[in-house]
Amino acid sequence: MIDNYEHYITRNIKAFYKRRLFSPIVYLILSLLAWLILPIHSMLIPETISDNVSFAKIYKDTDRYVRLSFSELNFTGYTSEKHGSTEGYFYSGKHGNELVIVLLSPKTCEEGLPTITDLQVSGKIVRGQRTYEELLKALSEDLNWTYEGISKQLPVYFFNEPDYHRGGTIFMFVAYFGTTAYALGCLILYLLYIKFPFLSPACQNLVVFGHPIKMLEEAEEELATLPQLATEDMFITEHYFIMTSPYGNAVVPIKEILWIYKYSTLHKFLWYHFSISYTLHITANKHLFIHCPKNTKSDIDGIIDYLAEANHDILVGFNEDNRLKVQAVQGKPLHIEKLKAFLHRRI
Repeated sequence: MIDNYEHYITRNIKAFYKRRLFSPIVYLILSLLAWLILPIHSMLIPETISDNVSFAKIYKDTDRYVRLSFSELNFTGYTSEKHGSTEGYFYSGKHGNELVIVLLSPKTCEEGLPTITDLQVSGKIVRGQRTYEELLKALSEDLNWTYEGISKQLPVYFFNEPDYHRGGTIFMFVAYFGTTAYALGCLILYLLYIKFPFLSPACQNLVVFGHPIKMLEEAEEELATLPQLATEDMFITEHYFIMTSPYGNAVVPIKEILWIYKYSTLHKFLWYHFSISYTLHITANKHLFIHCPKNTKSDIDGIIDYLAEANHDILVGFNEDNRLKVQAVQGKPLHIEKLKAFLHRRI
């Protein structure tokens, strides 16, 4: 018995998914950091702030995305323009006892209502920049005040509703939670495949041909006792073709293989040709397709010759005739076959 091939398939399945743990773990860590550092939660559900909290305190102590109540809002006559269109309408009004400036979206203020008695709205507290300073200068002229005088009456912060894009926020949340759930699902699956290699796709693909656990055990035993042909990551035993490469794992009964051929890929950078690699393509019954990339021509030729000799019904070479022959004998789609096999076993 060759010690190196003892449980060789399951060991490589475990190693394959251990390598793949890195990406979902890193992504989940970054997602957690983003949740802790960025105001993600408050963007979707802004915190409702009471009237007695000033804009300065909100800007300093909260995530700035808030839901506030305003009373006695009056249109200032000035708007905010962005990309040639009206982004919002500036109102002056009260938040509690504080006189504030509020920028409302056209829909909220119905494109410039003269007065709004009471309003509860979600938005963002922002620090006034050049546009805000220009607004205060214009208001001071309209009221025959000085800029310094009106600046003392109004805070340096104002409420900006257009800066709160609910549609974009919902899309961002769907993307955030969707990708996080996907990464978490991948992590759980990879850990499951490491713990129970027979649950991995490489083994469960065998369900259309029989009992995957028994077939895996048979392939392991044949590989450990007497492999017929072995390359760096491809093996042939008495009844199985086996692949254990960094790109994936596969176990296929030789009697189920319909078609094999190789495909060459030229690796180059600009005008410099580095090398040529070859990919072995295997088509089996029940719409099972196996790709063995980045192999040498001699290894793939040896595998093709041995498989063709082991099963004389295998079609060799890529051409239209072979494709049509395979298409003629293929059955229903793979997922239907898997479902039928699973239900048959359960029944």
